[in-house]
Amino acid sequence: MSRQVEFLFDFGSPNAYLSWKVVPEIEKRTGTTFTYVPVLLGGIFKATNNVSPVIANQGIKNKGEYQFLEIERFVKKHGLTKFNFNSYFPVNTLQIMRGAVAAEMDGILPKYLEVVMPAMWETSQKMDDPEVIKSVLDAGGVDGAHVLARIQEPDVKAKLAANTEDAVNRGAFGIPTFFVDGEIYFGKDRLRDVEEAIAA
Repeated sequence: MSRQVEFLFDFGSPNAYLSWKVVPEIEKRTGTTFTYVPVLLGGIFKATNNVSPVIANQGIKNKGEYQFLEIERFVKKHGLTKFNFNSYFPVNTLQIMRGAVAAEMDGILPKYLEVVMPAMWETSQKMDDPEVIKSVLDAGGVDGAHVLARIQEPDVKAKLAANTEDAVNRGAFGIPTFFVDGEIYFGKDRLRDVEEAIAA
């Protein structure tokens, strides 16, 4: 029986990038295709009174360091040697997340992900600058001017807002969030559980 598996993402999360790199392995092993759902992490944080772990861990001795250790272990385990923490972090992802919605509507979301994810978490681009966004997209074979025009359209804005509201209503409080037949799993460290749920 096929499972409905959703991957709620925002480019602003390094753990979304790390998950994105590993998901194809899970898809290959399980024969199940993940559906990518663009949401706005800032909107989720606002609606749930949550904050970035970088902020939440301030003043807590050792916790922030441990979370970076977990990232290092994950990177090593999966051979993700191109990962590079974005030097402009935190990046306002509103424009590129609306771009993801537009790309989904235009049927090119996988290609858009292949261009924007590395720009954020491999080559450390300032992906809240429209000129940088256009340059990155153009270089990756995506029409940057078209995307920047599309993100101003009301239906694109409304869809991202609706996706974000729906995510919160379904229990999301951060990114990455996964749903397997409606059952929620949070974080890259739950990917093993996600795979087990698919196979169950």
